[in-house]
Amino acid sequence: MRNESGNIGPLVADIAAACGSLPAAEIIVVDDGSTDDTAARAEALANDHPALRLIRHDRSGGQSAAVHSGVLAARAPVVCTLDGDGQNPPSELPKLWAPLLAPGSDRVGLVAGQRVGRKDTMSKKLASKLANGIRARILRDGTRDTGCGLKGFRRDAFLRLPYFDHMHRYLPALFARDGWEVQLVDVTHRERQAGTSNYNNLQRGLVGIHDLIGVSWLIRRRKKAQPNETPRP
Repeated sequence: MRNESGNIGPLVADIAAACGSLPAAEIIVVDDGSTDDTAARAEALANDHPALRLIRHDRSGGQSAAVHSGVLAARAPVVCTLDGDGQNPPSELPKLWAPLLAPGSDRVGLVAGQRVGRKDTMSKKLASKLANGIRARILRDGTRDTGCGLKGFRRDAFLRLPYFDHMHRYLPALFARDGWEVQLVDVTHRERQAGTSNYNNLQRGLVGIHDLIGVSWLIRRRKKAQPNETPRP
């Protein structure tokens, strides 16, 4: 979250309700250098939600840095993420953890949400469609919407991925690169109720070109080998 004081209360309440069937679940709020009272509101919410933990960045590092900090702090082997602006409905979270916790799901590394009925401006939707089309053509990751914040994955597998800024947009390709099965699920989307977006189309487009080149290089340079330990006599 960055300057999301108007969204944090309803969002945390919705997350707690969605996770009611998981008694060991924790809620990690990453305050990415907010200049409003987002952190103070998170601390106050912890009184009613003991499972809530607050991680604070002393300056804004961006979404990938926030996700990385949250995963490092997480205690559970399975992590689910969603955006802090309230546009990702927490009611969709069970769709993410269910495939990862199902019997025989050891090879499933990532469950990625794909937005249906996206509630954004037409310019954002068109820019996203163009970027996703170029990305899919180059990386062949089989995903139509990597920008969706709703994702579930195995914590240890995520932490073995190469970390770089904006990596959160390339998780399907990066997990597949490491040999994991990636599952895709349709999720709903809702309008922002408070605050303003921290991104614009020009910012995303400029950094996306360099990121796409870099991820393509990482995939080509990955050599897969299956280690076998020789038994001792």
